[in-house]
Amino acid sequence: MAVVAKLETEYVSVQGAETMTGRSRWSWRRDAYEGKIASVKLGAKLLIPIVEIRRVIAENTRPAVK
Repeated sequence: MAVVAKLETEYVSVQGAETMTGRSRWSWRRDAYEGKIASVKLGAKLLIPIVEIRRVIAENTRPAVK
């Protein structure tokens, strides 16, 4: 059970990534299949590492004007 709990805290589904960022699940899927972001495929489920979501957010953060 500890492994499952750890997995749930390190990865989210594409639907979870969509909820966290507002970016469509299809964009997350496309980027994963094109190799632009790291991902894990388990059966029919595609998981995105939380660190990848944070990286995408950091790379797209604009600085404040003032």
